[in-house]
Amino acid sequence: MSLIVRDATLEDAADVLAIYNFAAINTTAVWTDGPADLSSRREWIRTRQEAGYPVLVAMKGKDVVGFASFGDFRPFPGYRHTVENSVYVDERHHRLGIGRSLLAALIERATALDKHVMIAGIEAANAASINLHASLGFVEVGRMPEVGCKFGRWLDLVFMQKRLASGVRP
Repeated sequence: MSLIVRDATLEDAADVLAIYNFAAINTTAVWTDGPADLSSRREWIRTRQEAGYPVLVAMKGKDVVGFASFGDFRPFPGYRHTVENSVYVDERHHRLGIGRSLLAALIERATALDKHVMIAGIEAANAASINLHASLGFVEVGRMPEVGCKFGRWLDLVFMQKRLASGVRP
């Protein structure tokens, strides 16, 4: 069955929520202490799209098997050409190229919006995400030890970035 990456709709919010909450509850990919609710995921989709940023879903048949987005890296005008990505894949569909397809689509969208740099903030032990980003041209630019905590332990944050092929000038 082929993979389709498309823009999310509010009708996808429940599927996005399920994937997000699995990561929030069971992994260090999301540094929260509990699950989100459906209204917050709908608001997240709506807010991103109203800001002109994509929220994408990956579909296998009728099933949402992943989602991705990017948003402002920081809320100050000097960062207006830099975005930070988020990519999540349903745990039953890891290592099938879904994350790669979603991230490649995000890079394409960010370039079309004349963004200059895309950032990824990744928990240092998440080798799969670090390797995925590296395979698409991201390089590690910073490592911050023990800036987060979850599951009773300190977490290190790795920042990776990719310069995009945009025509934007400072």
